[in-house]
Amino acid sequence: MDSKQRQQLNKYVDLIIGRWQLIAICLLLSVGVGLISYLYIPKSYQSAAVLSYEQQQINPTKMDPEQGKVLLQQAVATLQEMVTSRNSLEKVISQFDLYPEQRKKLPIEDVIEIMRRNISITPATKGDVFSVSFQGPSPDKVMKVTNALAALFIEENLKYREERATETSKYTQDELEMAKKVLDAKEQVMRDYKLKYYNEMTEQRAGNLERLNSLNEQSQKLQESIHNLERTKTMAQEQMNMMQRLAATRSSLEQAMSAGTGPAAGAPVSDADRLEQLRRYYDTLLIKYTDKHPEVRRTKQLIEQLEARGGTGQASAGQRTGATGTGSGQLADSLEMGRLQIQIGEYEGSIKQLRSQLATLPAEISKYQAWIEATPVREAEWSALTRDYSELRRHYDELVARNLQAQSTETLERKQKGSKFKIVDPARLPDKPFKPNFLKIFLAAVAIGLGLGLGTTLALDFVDTSFKDPLDLEEYVGVPVVCAVAYIESAEEAAAKKKRFLLSVVLLTLFGLALVAAIGVLWLKGRIII
Repeated sequence: MDSKQRQQLNKYVDLIIGRWQLIAICLLLSVGVGLISYLYIPKSYQSAAVLSYEQQQINPTKMDPEQGKVLLQQAVATLQEMVTSRNSLEKVISQFDLYPEQRKKLPIEDVIEIMRRNISITPATKGDVFSVSFQGPSPDKVMKVTNALAALFIEENLKYREERATETSKYTQDELEMAKKVLDAKEQVMRDYKLKYYNEMTEQRAGNLERLNSLNEQSQKLQESIHNLERTKTMAQEQMNMMQRLAATRSSLEQAMSAGTGPAAGAPVSDADRLEQLRRYYDTLLIKYTDKHPEVRRTKQLIEQLEARGGTGQASAGQRTGATGTGSGQLADSLEMGRLQIQIGEYEGSIKQLRSQLATLPAEISKYQAWIEATPVREAEWSALTRDYSELRRHYDELVARNLQAQSTETLERKQKGSKFKIVDPARLPDKPFKPNFLKIFLAAVAIGLGLGLGTTLALDFVDTSFKDPLDLEEYVGVPVVCAVAYIESAEEAAAKKKRFLLSVVLLTLFGLALVAAIGVLWLKGRIII
């Protein structure tokens, strides 16, 4: 700090010291005016009630704290609008006769707006609690109105939640019925389509292929069976024809032998000749039949009998034996041919039956082939038909769940078991006014008094054109000051100055003591609340 700045500071200090009486007077007058203002300003009292928001009983491990906080804020914001609505506040104003003078001068809308400004709803920083406060000129009314507003929160919450639960339940029920109609219509179309084209659906493709393969195998087996039966029938017919030819040959041979037309006509046939003929006949039979054939076995038996006799018998005996063998052979041939005839008839019946079964298979095979060929078309049509079914089903299931939840919520709200508000700390009678604050007014008055005193001092110094410092004179006239003679007071002037100083000290002290005494008395009487 240079000498010029130091001189400037000393100048202002000397100025304040020289005008201390003015500053003190401004300070005391400002404090007095502030005290009077405090006494005449209408007092405003405030009362607050604390409410808690009780969540519905749910699993706390599944509850997000931030979500609970958001729910509380949403609930408080919604109920604040309902509680501070015109209908609710107008009822409270009429019930407690609030703002009588304003109601005479202002419309009810303005009075309600004044009351809204006097209502404060403050959420707590921790926990599911918040406070409702109201301020007004009467402590008793302030307490009652605050409790009434808290009760309104509870009543409006119960009413709002019950109405919302009822409306939600009704809405979800209506939506569920509409979704059910749409879903039923869709399912009916799908059902009709599936019933109409059931055998052509994708899920039947594997069964149709298996059935088609089975029909093809069955057709092949029937054809093989018919072919085998026809071959067996042909063999039986050939066997029967052969037996007929053999019987005719044997008959002609026997007739020739009996008539003497053999190789030695008129001579008896010996056993050796008979044996030779039977051997040739046996060889002929073996060409066509096995050794198990009846005719083969019978011929072999005759040959064995002739060989046992040694072929030395008489012709008449051979003829008798041949005749006997011929009779028994004819009987066996007759029985064998009858059996073959019956077998051929059975073969023909079986072939006819198999052909009848085989005739029905092509239609069945064509039917299954047509079903299999139509499967891709039905699959595409079914996809187009059921494209939105899954969404409809999911929407319906969601509506069912929401409807059940809405009904449960409605039941809980009707039984007052859902989320609700509860008064934790009711409003109490305020013991001191909320406005005005004496300390704030007192400090403001002190600040205003000091500012007014200092400002007046600086203003008087600014309008004073006299020179109080030699340097100011040098700067003004532009001529150096050689010397400065100090002001010399006389004894009379010093005495008068001292009297004025003492008088001002006494008066200011008395005025200050009077202010302090007034503040103390008013504080004791309860007019001032610190």
